[in-house]
Amino acid sequence: MFKHECTKRIRYGETDKMGYLYYGNYPLLYEIGRSEAIRSLGVSYKQLEDEYRIMMPVLHVESRYKLPVYYDELITIETRLEEIPTKMIHFHHSIYNENGKNIHEAAVKLFFVNMDNNRRVSCPDFLTKKINPYFD
Repeated sequence: MFKHECTKRIRYGETDKMGYLYYGNYPLLYEIGRSEAIRSLGVSYKQLEDEYRIMMPVLHVESRYKLPVYYDELITIETRLEEIPTKMIHFHHSIYNENGKNIHEAAVKLFFVNMDNNRRVSCPDFLTKKINPYFD
């Protein structure tokens, strides 16, 4: 299993009138987690698109809100790959508050598309090679 963690402080503009992180902003947290997890493998989303001509559209998002996230709270976004990607890549996200309590869970499925012909492709070999060692 591949696992990556990053942190983010919740800004005032991301909250609602109650001081909670607005529910519509959670997918942005998943994106931060995914982007930083991929970057930690040595490749950025920008490289995927610009150099390798691969994009990864979202196919499905599932969220479970356990407890609110508050303004100015420093959260940890944990991103996991629990299986080796094939034609799809399935990210699992857990969000923890400053006390280390799990307050949110999400699963996001994306697929790979060749940007030159707009067709679905399998996970690029160079990315699979970077992920495989975590599953040995």
